[in-house]
Amino acid sequence: MYAAEGILTARGGMTSHAAVVARGWGKPCICGCTALSVDEHKGEITLTLEDGSTKTFKEGDFISLNGSTGDVLEGQQQVSPPAVSGNLKTFMDWVDEIRTVDVLANADTPADAKEARKNGANGIGLCRTEHMFFQPERISKVRQLILGNEKQSEAALKELLVFQRADFEGIFEAMDGFPVTIRLLDPPLHEFLPSLKDEPVLAALAKELGSTVDELKEQVEASEEVNPMLGLRGCRLGITRPEIIEMQARAVLEAALNAIDAG
Repeated sequence: MYAAEGILTARGGMTSHAAVVARGWGKPCICGCTALSVDEHKGEITLTLEDGSTKTFKEGDFISLNGSTGDVLEGQQQVSPPAVSGNLKTFMDWVDEIRTVDVLANADTPADAKEARKNGANGIGLCRTEHMFFQPERISKVRQLILGNEKQSEAALKELLVFQRADFEGIFEAMDGFPVTIRLLDPPLHEFLPSLKDEPVLAALAKELGSTVDELKEQVEASEEVNPMLGLRGCRLGITRPEIIEMQARAVLEAALNAIDAG
């Protein structure tokens, strides 16, 4: 989803997790399109039109999505940034006049935070720090942290501190005094590791760590968990790898002090 320009699914609905996350990112999303049939093996989708005919799109073809109306359009259509407008804006203006509670957003990056403020959020109710590591240059450092030796892990932590601090500074700046609730690294660490089938990534990572692809595959396999919900995450991660929590706490505090100094 992070890499996608838009999301179209055959199952789900308006309250599906994909729809909620896409909304937070400002990406068009249509969940539960019953007219959609996906053939992963052929790399194509088929849409059943209103007249009963079908239209097939292959990998590389363009479609456009209107997340507000649920329309799927053929080709690259002219688009505009998402905004609260029309009847929805009128309704939300009425709500603002009488509401007694604040609405806080899920936001994990400075861009998410700016989007949330633009849409009227009065703070961030959950900032999931694991979502800050999806970019290629960051995920490679997380993998180095998990799979590297002590020296390599320490070097990765130093670089991740810079990324985290900059992100938090951007989030605090966007929120401009509104509350921000931050959740430290929570998902099982193995979710950051490359697939055993992704040979190019494995080869690049093995070269970076000074090991072989076979040795790296053994490490990845050994890190997999049968039940990730009860695995190495949350407080258990903090106990076994306290340096990760220390890095994140330092990033938050330093970013907050820098934001205060900047006014």
